[in-house]
Amino acid sequence: MSAPATRSEAGFRAPVGVDTDRASVARVYDYSLDGKDNYPVDRAAFEAILAVAPGQREVSRLNRRWLNRVVRYLSGSAGIDQFLDVGAGLPTVCNTHQVAQQENRDAQVVYVDNDPLCCAHGRALLEQNANTHYLCGDLLEDGTLLETQGVTRYLDPGRPIGLIVCGVLHHVDDCFDPGAVVRGYTDRLADGSFVAITSFWDPGDEDPGLHVLAKRVERAFTEMGVGSGWYRTREQQLEYFGGLELVEPGLVGLADWWPAGPPTRPRRPEERLMLGGVGHKPLPSPSRIHPV
Repeated sequence: MSAPATRSEAGFRAPVGVDTDRASVARVYDYSLDGKDNYPVDRAAFEAILAVAPGQREVSRLNRRWLNRVVRYLSGSAGIDQFLDVGAGLPTVCNTHQVAQQENRDAQVVYVDNDPLCCAHGRALLEQNANTHYLCGDLLEDGTLLETQGVTRYLDPGRPIGLIVCGVLHHVDDCFDPGAVVRGYTDRLADGSFVAITSFWDPGDEDPGLHVLAKRVERAFTEMGVGSGWYRTREQQLEYFGGLELVEPGLVGLADWWPAGPPTRPRRPEERLMLGGVGHKPLPSPSRIHPV
């Protein structure tokens, strides 16, 4: 089982890679989506989470469906034709490039992950055309990934980019200040870009009952699961969108962000403990010429 991580640790938990004795964030997520690229240690870690939150598997599915809706919106009506998907993990169904290139076959998509196993699988399965690439890199790299040669080889930083940070920030320790990490990217993005984020939510005083559940699931992730997975408040998550204009309906539960249709059943408590939002970096206002 993975060694627990705490919010005060000075250091980022190294990617597991092919180590079969430690649970991997990417492989656990793969198992939660009924994937096949996982090991007994990963399945045991997620089963420990399910013992506390039986509906957690559906949270992963909600997260994936949210990503698909967002990418369809960005590559369609929003007109974004280049994407940087950070912390992409292992390939699964309806990946970012597949959705984006359904709307625009010329859309450029660069996936990045810090786990060598994810990179190897990603390159083998996702690089199906000249507009799709999978690179090794870390969200926390100095200067951000937007300045690395690998990314700038395929994406033009001078034009709007769709930055995807889906299900990643709750695995970044507080000591790294996730809000500041995102702002580092936002500051470097061209005007007109979008930033799409999902993260585990601690309702706090908004819903004391769900707050208790959030803390229990957090302990399952950090102490019995993958060693990270912190639930943060709405106020903390709104910091991720500093300097951006939130696209309606704002930072909301995953099922509430442009749902495909009305709910077919009541939501499980676990399904309410993850928020998603899309921020837009506005274009500068046109200068006005006043007559003398």
